[in-house]
Amino acid sequence: MAKKSSPDAAANLQRRQWLKYASASAAVGTLAMGARQSHAALTKAAQGADGILDVAIIGAGLAGLTAARDLRQAGCESFLVLEARDRVGGRTLNYNIPGGFVSEVGGQWMGPGQTAVADLARELGVGTFPTYYDGNTVILGGAGRVTVDLKGTFGTDEAVGARLGRLSRDVPCGAPWTSSKVGELDKLSVGDWLARQDIKPEDQVAWNASSILSGGAAPAKMGLLHFLSMINSADCDYSQLDSIKHSAQETRFVGGSQILSIKMAEQLGDKVRLSTPVRQISGWDGDVVTLHTDHGEVRARTVVVAIHPALCHQMQFDPPLPDKRAALQRAWPAHSPARKTAMVYRRPFWRDKGMNGSIFQVNGPILWAFDNSPPAGEIGVINAFVENGMVPSERDAAMAMHKQLYAQAWGDDALSPIAFHDQDWSRVDPWTITCISAIPPGFWSAHGEALHPSCGKLIWSGTETANIWAGYMDGAVRSGHHGALRALNALRRA
Repeated sequence: MAKKSSPDAAANLQRRQWLKYASASAAVGTLAMGARQSHAALTKAAQGADGILDVAIIGAGLAGLTAARDLRQAGCESFLVLEARDRVGGRTLNYNIPGGFVSEVGGQWMGPGQTAVADLARELGVGTFPTYYDGNTVILGGAGRVTVDLKGTFGTDEAVGARLGRLSRDVPCGAPWTSSKVGELDKLSVGDWLARQDIKPEDQVAWNASSILSGGAAPAKMGLLHFLSMINSADCDYSQLDSIKHSAQETRFVGGSQILSIKMAEQLGDKVRLSTPVRQISGWDGDVVTLHTDHGEVRARTVVVAIHPALCHQMQFDPPLPDKRAALQRAWPAHSPARKTAMVYRRPFWRDKGMNGSIFQVNGPILWAFDNSPPAGEIGVINAFVENGMVPSERDAAMAMHKQLYAQAWGDDALSPIAFHDQDWSRVDPWTITCISAIPPGFWSAHGEALHPSCGKLIWSGTETANIWAGYMDGAVRSGHHGALRALNALRRA
């Protein structure tokens, strides 16, 4: 009878195996360091003698780069990150403004409970600072103007928010389709539920803005089950999702949110390949997967797919994916690309007037404008989420419209900006087909169970797959950690 090994002996054997693996992988990785090598040569070097990578990662956003960083820290050097864009960062993007500062035109905040992205920032040496909200918020309605101190909130009814928080306790944030009340809740939109709450007319604008900003769709199109799963991420406290103070919009990153991806990519060097879209994935059900890119084929034993589910639907799979996974990708909403503007002034003059830079507009193009100035207010920046269909597509016309609305809010000082940027994601970036997933009623009941399970050697990652804070930067980082862990475990089993 064979002698049973002790737990310590097994652990030591596993450590020796990993050290041997790490040493071999590191030796292979050194071949890819030549800066003058061609794209094909670099890829071949990273793949090693047999031409096969241990791990290929699709997507150089926060999820994919976090996964790559974890692989390297675990001793794995046989990997590549393939990014379709000519930059890293995914749905985070910095816009350079006068004075050497930046303003974010994509995702940008973190808040309480978002510890994964906070830890990443500390590890990368990226500082943080609070979002500015001191003073009065302006509410515009037609030619009318009202100012009110919302004290760091968006002005939604606290009692209604508390009801949502109680309901969210029964909706797991990472798997809302497993809720015991899925049959009841997934039939309703947020608008259906709000219609039963006797919402005051003056509060409707706040709820509409909250649903669009947090979920990507108006209340009538946002699934209640999905919205509750988002609140569940925020410790079942709606105010942590919907406000600035003690909420998901509380904290910003020095140097802009894209700096997190930029720093990770700098550390990874030649492991990140830009302008390399993956068009087809073959053999995902076998031992070696082939990725067909615009720069040739890449072969890998495991693939972490760290991109939006709707983008996955744009790739070809051979053989076809299982029916349930293919249906999820096909049905995933991809109609919320978002549009975000940045108006730059020599100084944040609105603060001198007792204003915090925030504007909400009733039935107008401005969903929410807010102070996005640098940490010390060295220069004044107002960012705004806008209704795409209500803003002119031509830049100068869009700028003129913004100036008039800001002048209505704060006076003629707003008519003299020094720079303006208009980021219409639907026009400038074919790889960001949606910024926030506007999940409709019934979606999770029909497709939820296909979100997480791997398909052969394909590991699904990206913020939409996160078990907490899905859709946020924190969720992206968490999904990257999880994707790397699953890839390492797959390699260990092999």
